Amino acid sequence: MKVLLTDYDFLDITLERDIFRQAGMELLEAQCRTEQDVIDAARDCRALLVQYAPITDRVMAALPMLGICSRLGAGYDPIDDKAAARFGIWVANSPDYGVGEVATHALALMLACMRNVVRYDRDIHEGRWHYTSAAKIPRASNLTVGILGLGRIGKRFAHIARNLFGRVIAHDPYLIDGDFPAYVQPVSLNGLFEQADAISIHCLLNDETRGMVGKALLGKMKPGSYLVNTARGAVIDVDALVRALGQNILAAVGLDVLPIEPIDEASPLLTDTRVILSPHAAFYSVEAEIELRRKAAMNIVDWMKTGRPGYPVVKGTRKP
Repeated sequence: MKVLLTDYDFLDITLERDIFRQAGMELLEAQCRTEQDVIDAARDCRALLVQYAPITDRVMAALPMLGICSRLGAGYDPIDDKAAARFGIWVANSPDYGVGEVATHALALMLACMRNVVRYDRDIHEGRWHYTSAAKIPRASNLTVGILGLGRIGKRFAHIARNLFGRVIAHDPYLIDGDFPAYVQPVSLNGLFEQADAISIHCLLNDETRGMVGKALLGKMKPGSYLVNTARGAVIDVDALVRALGQNILAAVGLDVLPIEPIDEASPLLTDTRVILSPHAAFYSVEAEIELRRKAAMNIVDWMKTGRPGYPVVKGTRKP
């Protein structure tokens, strides 16, 4: 049985090779960027291990032997889940590998924005030494922090942020009120952007959330607010974000993810000192990366052995 690793940015893939070799499976590797790349590389494969490559309706139609796609990540937006359901192809992910890492990275970005850590560092290197050199700093305990998406990571963020901020609010339309922790107040989407002084985004990317944080919602935020995104870059309309920075609606922004990665060298986000960027690294620790890759690969091994992956998000009908 052949498995294609469609693309990857890991330094090596010894871990995956060992897992599939021990399972009696052959691992092929590629760096697919387009639908056609995937089709050409996966013609004889029963399974795809996917990082960012597009696995679309066209790809699935061209690969009649394909039985499962396993995503290296919690989100599975590179894979067309609706098409997979039509074709009977299983889709699996790694939903719980880096919950603590992403939550703490989001908080680190938020505090760096609020406390002007990066801007202070730049000022010092440019010869300025004064506690007011960057911007005015509010007291965190007087602020309301908002969370968009209260899944595993959003709840972990709420848990660690509640001791720093005066109030924690969240919006998640897929949770009933009883599923909100006692220290988190549920609010509407508009209420989140109207009431929060700082917002951390933790929702999935899908048709509903793509570009959701745009002109309308950003326009509801208080002047001098903070926004952090460690979820998916395309949840935010970047053009609207740039305008909100220009209008001083946002005091600072922390972004670990962008709609197009790496960032375009001409992006205005690179020249705005109020923007803190990290390279899609919120998930990362040595341990989290190993857990992510092992769980994603084992989804395929489990499917081969039992007909079902360990972490299914689309229940397929195709068998090994």
